[in-house]
Amino acid sequence: MTSSQGFLGFWETTGSAKTFTHPLDPALLDAYVPRGARVLDYGCGYGRLTAELAGAGYRAVRGVDVSAALIARGKREHPELELLHCPGFPLPFGDGAFDAALLFAVLTCVPRDADQTAIVGELGRLVRPGGVLYLSDVPLQGDALNRERYARFSARYGTYGVFETPDGGVFRHHPPERLRGLVREAGFTVLKEREGSVATLDGQTAQRLQLIARRDPVPPEPVHPEPVPPEVSPGPATG
Repeated sequence: MTSSQGFLGFWETTGSAKTFTHPLDPALLDAYVPRGARVLDYGCGYGRLTAELAGAGYRAVRGVDVSAALIARGKREHPELELLHCPGFPLPFGDGAFDAALLFAVLTCVPRDADQTAIVGELGRLVRPGGVLYLSDVPLQGDALNRERYARFSARYGTYGVFETPDGGVFRHHPPERLRGLVREAGFTVLKEREGSVATLDGQTAQRLQLIARRDPVPPEPVHPEPVPPEVSPGPATG
């Protein structure tokens, strides 16, 4: 899980003890991410999905999270995994270091536009051209509970879809086009979308949107021909 620095306190305290529930879709994963892929689980929390990936045969998997408490918990529960505490950008990997990245229920924990753009943009740097981003998150919900809290907190946060929970968390649900737009702006093309329902941290059920997107090829640098020197006309004959 991840959050901007202003909301990180929740994930260092109350949030670090939560049981995360947002599931992988094994069929979708298998269709686009081969077992030999180098995979980054960004916002890995305590390594729940990182461990699932490793158990499914993905051996080159790394998990990264901004919360020190969640990473510490992950190292206790999954000492065999590579889990890194990385509080800022850039992450300590080279351009195109990964064949695929997971971004699972991460943007819902990041209420600010600029922070969301930075996260997806960094994944655009880290996933090689032709590689895959597998994003799953929570779009705006249509039930009465969510519509009421969207309206109640919209003035405080300046964004419809941001809300607080009684235990101190700040979360965000998104118009689907917002999620698609973030992916496109980071240099990915959406290949597949899938909807479904998931359990939430507070024991409710929410609809989710999954996106599989491919990193666009890097356009070649323009080739500028060498300048041709002008022809020198012979001067007047002398003799």
